[in-house]
Amino acid sequence: MMGSGKIASAQRNLDDLNRQFAALPPPPAGPSALQQQLAGEQSARVGALTTAMSSRVSWDRVFREFSLVLPGDVWLTNLSAKSPISPATNASSTGVSTIPSMFTIQGRTYSHDGVARLLSRLQVVPDLTNVQLISSTRSKVGNQPVVEFTIAADIASATGGAGS
Repeated sequence: MMGSGKIASAQRNLDDLNRQFAALPPPPAGPSALQQQLAGEQSARVGALTTAMSSRVSWDRVFREFSLVLPGDVWLTNLSAKSPISPATNASSTGVSTIPSMFTIQGRTYSHDGVARLLSRLQVVPDLTNVQLISSTRSKVGNQPVVEFTIAADIASATGGAGS
């Protein structure tokens, strides 16, 4: 009798569990071929975007930082800047040059001390690397003696080093 009661109780438990299992929704179907194709395209697009963003130069930040360190007694006559990652720089990267050329400024100030002050301030701009004085000459503009200078630097790439 006791054994029969245990078996009946176990059978009821089994029946309850079978009903609960039958009430479960069916498992979702796996991704379709179209969904798998879209996932592959998304991965390729994310990879392309990541590559593009890693070589992006934030010019607004570079020029803002530059404008913040430019002394009041220095004025520019010319500024040229080019991205460290471009077809032009990749084509010219075969010859190794130690003279920076990505960020070049020409300007005037009243003394060589003003040029030295600008050079020291440009050294602290994180986006500029390899800052070098190319030339500095004393001349006259009208009756005012001035110092004309050319300073060049490289643009740091997003990966942390100077561009190629």
